[in-house]
Amino acid sequence: MRQELLYKVLERIQKADPRKLFMAAAIFAMILICGLMVQRRVSSSEEQRMEAKAEKQEEKSKEEAGKDGAARQKTEEEKQIEAVEASIAPGQYPIMGASSIQVGEMVAFFKENGSAYPEEVLGEGGAPDIETFCEIYYEEAHAEGVRPEVAFAQTMKETGWLQYGGDAKVTQYNFAGLGTTGGGVPGNSYPDVRTGVRAQIQHLKAYATADALDGECVDDRYEYVTKGSAPYVEWLGQKENPEGYGWATGENYGYDIVEMIHDMRDSYSDSYDDENKEENTE
Repeated sequence: MRQELLYKVLERIQKADPRKLFMAAAIFAMILICGLMVQRRVSSSEEQRMEAKAEKQEEKSKEEAGKDGAARQKTEEEKQIEAVEASIAPGQYPIMGASSIQVGEMVAFFKENGSAYPEEVLGEGGAPDIETFCEIYYEEAHAEGVRPEVAFAQTMKETGWLQYGGDAKVTQYNFAGLGTTGGGVPGNSYPDVRTGVRAQIQHLKAYATADALDGECVDDRYEYVTKGSAPYVEWLGQKENPEGYGWATGENYGYDIVEMIHDMRDSYSDSYDDENKEENTE
């Protein structure tokens, strides 16, 4: 059967016009060549795609390795800071130094109190929400080497959780009673939130150390402070300061601030635990 089919094909080829055979062969050859070229292009494109994918994967691996290294370094740094904080003696909470407190702790501390944030007034001064307000405290404190939790807790004490009610008004952006000497004296006013925070932190640094300011002085009362007279928060109260210096005359003024700092740490820890519980139940 196969032989008969082969004989028929050969017979037709012999009878066919040679020119047509040549044309058919040429067309077949072109089709074959084009097929090979397309296959080569596909293979080349596939190789390029695989190479690009491999390079991208390598870059991603390097990036992740870098992040892991930074995370490990940060964790180690945090451990060192926490070790220093754990060694703080009672009654000697330093105003200056690195701190493990982050913006999140301050935000959680304020929100847990339940007071309304004066967003309209403070928004006009550059802090439309509590998150921005805390970020400003964090940035300005670090700029001068002051612990952010010290300044923030002091503000909550001085302003009654930003509700004011004393001689100073919220529109003054005076967050620590600078210049409020009593008898209705409103104290200093500042053009915006950041400047008011900066003045407070510079004033704290003046009490904490004799070191010069790192930034331009905006605290009008900086020159009146006996430099380095209150290196510890507890000594900000004149009645508890060994030399009688200090920020305020109220009894246990500095101790109250330190207690608020401890509450700040606890409130963030509690809120973190609550979030984890919610995630685990979902």
